[in-house]
Amino acid sequence: MNPDRCFGGSLLVLIGMFTNVLGAFIGINIGTDVSSMPSASEVVSIIKTHRITHVRLYDADSHMLKALADRGIEVTVGVTNEEVLGIGESASAAAAWVNKNVASYVPSTNITAIAVGSEVLTSIPHAAPILVTAMNNLHKALVASNLNFQVKVSSPQSLDIIPELFPPSTAAFNSSPNSTLYQLLQFLNNTNSYFMLNAYPYYGYTNGNGIFPIDYALFKPLPSVKQIVDPNTLFHYNSMFDAMVDATYYSMDALNFSGIPIVVTETGWPWQGGPNEPDATVENAGTFINYLIRRVSNDSGPPSRPNIPINTYIYELFNEDKRPGPVSEKNWGVLYTNGTAVFPLSLSGSSQIMGNATTVFCVAKDDASEGKLQDGLNWACGQGHANCSVIQSGQPCYLPNNTKNHASYAYNDYYQRMHTVGATCDFGGTATITSNDPSYRSCIFTGSSNSSAREGLLPPGAFGPVSPLGESMKLLVSKGGIQLLILLPLYLL
Repeated sequence: MNPDRCFGGSLLVLIGMFTNVLGAFIGINIGTDVSSMPSASEVVSIIKTHRITHVRLYDADSHMLKALADRGIEVTVGVTNEEVLGIGESASAAAAWVNKNVASYVPSTNITAIAVGSEVLTSIPHAAPILVTAMNNLHKALVASNLNFQVKVSSPQSLDIIPELFPPSTAAFNSSPNSTLYQLLQFLNNTNSYFMLNAYPYYGYTNGNGIFPIDYALFKPLPSVKQIVDPNTLFHYNSMFDAMVDATYYSMDALNFSGIPIVVTETGWPWQGGPNEPDATVENAGTFINYLIRRVSNDSGPPSRPNIPINTYIYELFNEDKRPGPVSEKNWGVLYTNGTAVFPLSLSGSSQIMGNATTVFCVAKDDASEGKLQDGLNWACGQGHANCSVIQSGQPCYLPNNTKNHASYAYNDYYQRMHTVGATCDFGGTATITSNDPSYRSCIFTGSSNSSAREGLLPPGAFGPVSPLGESMKLLVSKGGIQLLILLPLYLL
């Protein structure tokens, strides 16, 4: 990751997408280098709208901590890199920091962790020798306030501390038994805390000189001849993300620390780049984020730790247009500042309606096959009489130009108009009801009250009520990069 990303007073927010009470969570960063950054209360409103249940701040902003009070949201506060030296040099400074930024807000604001700095070992190496002392001083201050069981202390680190990531089984930290990193692991082990890791497959791919295919970085399924296998363990790695996490576990093993869990504090994919950044696209970003959410939500770990879920934070919530650097540095956000999505998001790993939401949508399932999705899309735009004009080239819902995105819009349009007379959200088993609003940019999905959503009125194999086509016109619907010709009833135009 670019070291500059460590600064700017960012917020790190966790989307509360739990597959069960003890399941993994997905997180998201909120950077504050934004020209029109919403106020703290507006940020909390967006958090609540998206049913976010955990928040991490890169600092201890008082406006955010006050706005988060009594909202049922867990909060991680951050010690900035600029504060690390002072807290490491003075136990009284650490105590004052805890009293001001933690003790004075609990229990109204549910603070559960302190993140000390950001990539200190690689971004500000002159402060590295005092990092663990700072962490110890903070922990002792928490003990004095009787908060040490509620609030954990850790420090996010970059993958740059591991010189060789592949094969994962031979990975090792660039350190010695007397190093700061070894002392950091001792601290995490003694306090039952966790290792915070920043892992970016985007950089692993773009800096990899073509060694690995882009599908590997995007979580896309690989054919057997292209699967990545560790020659020592014979473990198959379906994604670069898993390999990065496992390389970190093996690096801890090499220093005889095997019981410290990993939380991925930053990962993501930029959706726009400059002329020399061809892989920073809306489609790649949407693919990465949605596959990431599915991956984390299955509650499994990497091959070496299959029973330890990978709690993960996405970078980031909003684009930071004020950030220096290449175009991609400004375009990691998954939402605009008004709360709408940059690309279609399946924020839940479950097909169940969450919470007490009153609005539901019918969207394509993440695991539906391309062929069945195309069949459902053709039916919805033809016999189903869905309004498919907005998924044509140049229209609001055309991009990302893929079958799943187009099918979701067509499915929802059909369902919202027809469910009151018995239509189901099934489409040959390729669709599901969700309370997560799939709208993004100017592509708006109509929603309906879940009190009137009726399921099971048609046989499972039916797409929906079949109506006579009558007169029709020709309409192009995309399948990948191919344009298919289907029929659309004239009375819908």
